[in-house]
Amino acid sequence: MAGPTGERFDAIVVGTGFASSFFLHRLLRGLASSSRVLVLEAGRRHAHSWQLQHPRALEKIAARSFINRTPAKPWVVQRAFGGGSNCWWACTPRLLPSDFALHSNYGVATDWPISYDELEPLYSEAEWLMDVAGPSDDSPFPRSRPYPQPAHRMSDPDKLLKRAFPDAFFAQPTARPSRTVAGKRAACCNNGVCELCPIDSKFTVHNSMGNVYADPRVTLVLGARVDQVDIAGDRAEGVVYTRDGREEHARADLVALGANALSNPHVLLRSGDTHALLGRRLHEQTSLKANVLLDGVDNFQGGTSITGHGYMLYDGPHRSERPAILLETWNVPRLRNERGKWRQLLKLMCIIEQYPRRENRVEVSSEDSTRPAVSHAGHGPEVARAVDALQRELPRLMAKLPIEDVRIASEFKQTEAHALGTVVMGNDPATSVVDRHLIHHRIRNLLVLGGSAFPTASPANPTLTISALSLFAAEHLLS
Repeated sequence: MAGPTGERFDAIVVGTGFASSFFLHRLLRGLASSSRVLVLEAGRRHAHSWQLQHPRALEKIAARSFINRTPAKPWVVQRAFGGGSNCWWACTPRLLPSDFALHSNYGVATDWPISYDELEPLYSEAEWLMDVAGPSDDSPFPRSRPYPQPAHRMSDPDKLLKRAFPDAFFAQPTARPSRTVAGKRAACCNNGVCELCPIDSKFTVHNSMGNVYADPRVTLVLGARVDQVDIAGDRAEGVVYTRDGREEHARADLVALGANALSNPHVLLRSGDTHALLGRRLHEQTSLKANVLLDGVDNFQGGTSITGHGYMLYDGPHRSERPAILLETWNVPRLRNERGKWRQLLKLMCIIEQYPRRENRVEVSSEDSTRPAVSHAGHGPEVARAVDALQRELPRLMAKLPIEDVRIASEFKQTEAHALGTVVMGNDPATSVVDRHLIHHRIRNLLVLGGSAFPTASPANPTLTISALSLFAAEHLLS
């Protein structure tokens, strides 16, 4: 536990999810043995066994931490030790090089202030820390190192798609291990319940990064809700936080906010930051389900819950007219209700890129200033263009397989659980809050980590990129 209020540390890190944990992992490698780091986590530590006994309890706890002004659009965050690693599905694609330069390449959205090539070594490091299983010699991303584990086995429909689209269909990279990770985690049991893995196989902060928080230089305080950063002039002096109903103060030379994209802007707004984009441009991907009725081909022989990634509708000149779409092939058995054809079904998740909208925002609630208020104005017009393309192109693509029909859902999935973009990164202080190293443009000893810094949301799961960006930020500080 922390000492008396006002105690001084070398660094204060807020949160214990992917952003904070990977940042702290790299930071500790460069700090002296006498250094002291305070980590403040608003939630509690819940063992895997407890989570199994209380399914969805963490989601309900987190839902009380913010006010949703548009309940039709839910936002999934975690308020517990380990953050989003408690509930993620462990999908770990990288962004494509073109995702970092949408405006330069296609004249839409905005460019990132960092390139794929700059982030590539950190992608590799994050993959090795997570023990990712993936196709090292057959990847859509340029790579400098192989994956630490071989890819999971594809299903028979996957193999047919790979044959039809050899340069655009791949085994999904994932932190659900294909082999036992010695001393850590068993191989994936392939039962399809990945949100809360029954055997604790997928990577989590709990099961794979405990050494970071056991480091004697680290003081971890749970149940500590950070309310604001103490700012004097252009410098962060420390933070104000609430624990057990009492206001506490801690001082440090460096402050890193590594909470989620709802909490990070809320803390900065309460700290007096008035940047016009702070809390704005909240966004995430959206998705539609599709069922492909196969003709004489059985499914569900794959080695994990999601086995394939299709890039056939992802990148190319069409992105100047409509967003990218990533196709996920699911190996979770959903049987077809027809005698003799039970397994002749391929479930696809069609994930659609969304551009940030200024109207989607996080602000300080007038009724309860301790909780962020979240508003969402709906999908942008680009999503409708993507849906039109999906309805037109998906049957054509799937016709490469023996099929009877392709049925695309009419309702969007409510959330992809990837809140992004509320403390955007960029080179220009007028149009971004933090710089390319996630350092606040004005307050140079304050970092804002995590998905809140994303300028755009590609269809790819953002977790690996969040982790790599944290390694990149810490490496810059230490250099």
